[in-house]
Amino acid sequence: MDISVLIPLFNEEESLPELCSWIKKVMLENNYSYEVLLLDDGSKDNSWSVIENLSLENKSVKGVKFRRNYGKSAALNIGFQRAIGNVVITMDADLQDSPDEIPALYDKIIKDNYDLVSGWKQKRYDPISKTLPTKLFNWAARKASGIYLHDFNCGLKSYKNTVVKSIEVHGEMHRYIPVLAKWAGFANITEQVVEHQSRKYGETKFGLERFVNGFLDLMTITFVTRFGKKPMHLFGVVGTIMFIIGFILFGSIVGSKLYALLNSISAKNIAEMSSFYIALTSMIIGVQLFLAGFVSELISRNSNDRNNYHIEKEI
Repeated sequence: MDISVLIPLFNEEESLPELCSWIKKVMLENNYSYEVLLLDDGSKDNSWSVIENLSLENKSVKGVKFRRNYGKSAALNIGFQRAIGNVVITMDADLQDSPDEIPALYDKIIKDNYDLVSGWKQKRYDPISKTLPTKLFNWAARKASGIYLHDFNCGLKSYKNTVVKSIEVHGEMHRYIPVLAKWAGFANITEQVVEHQSRKYGETKFGLERFVNGFLDLMTITFVTRFGKKPMHLFGVVGTIMFIIGFILFGSIVGSKLYALLNSISAKNIAEMSSFYIALTSMIIGVQLFLAGFVSELISRNSNDRNNYHIEKEI
């Protein structure tokens, strides 16, 4: 099969018939074999009934329904597990992503041999209250990940099938799939300028809190990708530096006190010096960080995926 189209959705009953009809038109025009996986993330409206009817009309349309709303990452993870197309394309269900972009995204994978192609909505039909935080978020993601994409959060992306089978998306990590892919060894990543449609039905399902969550997730993914297998390299180094700084400061305080006593010079009691408590606190924090790294190493070495390496080829 050429293409698997994955569409996470939540309360999108109005847009689904038009979206599936549009996708079918594009597939037939380009003679692609395809499947459409509609991933219903616990919708409260009639989305599932619409999906059932669409599946009866077109056998290429399939559906998965969650018992409750788990989030976009969970929907995509299930879709990645079930996708059988050589190229996997994800898009949103609100008609803001155009199916007309599918051939270009497909060619980028098949002809240009990219692992992952991320859409870039260069011209957006969103208010500044949404576009400005998005630009700040994308800037931070580029700096932290080393992947220079303009629009990490664009739902319109294409992947080699081997990429989606090698990553696991959870929490709200769908924003950082390119980072997960790079961590799994798929570094041939690029972007494609795509058209951004204005919303035709319903209303956005995301609020401003997604930007706060996005930055927290960025910190998490940065730590996990860099130190997930070797936490002592972070906690141990920082803890050791903190302890050494505190020990040197403490040694200088004790040394100056001994010098004053030996030379009958008046000096403050050590317990009255603020620098003494700074040194003591620094050493305590250093020891705690070192122990945190040690415990993290024990947990990491006993985890089920401690040797989960991605093999590309074997003879």
